[in-house]
Amino acid sequence: MAGTLTVWKFPTATGADTAVSTLEDLQRRELITVQDAAVVSWPADAKKPKTRQLHSLAGLGALGGAFWGLLFGLLFFIPLIGAAMGAGLGAMSGSLADIGIDDDFIKEVRDKLTPGTSALFALTSDATMDKVHEAFHGQSAELVSTNLSHEQEAKLREVFAD
Repeated sequence: MAGTLTVWKFPTATGADTAVSTLEDLQRRELITVQDAAVVSWPADAKKPKTRQLHSLAGLGALGGAFWGLLFGLLFFIPLIGAAMGAGLGAMSGSLADIGIDDDFIKEVRDKLTPGTSALFALTSDATMDKVHEAFHGQSAELVSTNLSHEQEAKLREVFAD
């Protein structure tokens, strides 16, 4: 089965941290396979969000810091920096579009992640969806996801795997 890049957005700056233990529990019960994950938390009084990769959840095919750095750069910092970043980044963000992380996805996530919120980003496969949704019930999570084909996931690994 191909992977899914899932973003669970929470209405509080700490909601994603709570969700990490839910995801760890789902993985322990073999209801989902987490290949890589990261958390973004944006305290209401902060100018920009804090991001961290979840090494405890990352599997063998983890994408690593370069992927998360690029994705979070596109989501939170590029609009402020603009074209000054150069052509190399343009080429890499073009390759993200090839793997299903397109402008619409970026814009949707950027619009939803605002000061005072948080999000759990996870690249997963083999999810038992009803059990996953059940586990997140009551956490006020809003789901933003993009499904990756086998080909897109292979490209993602080719570009970013550690």
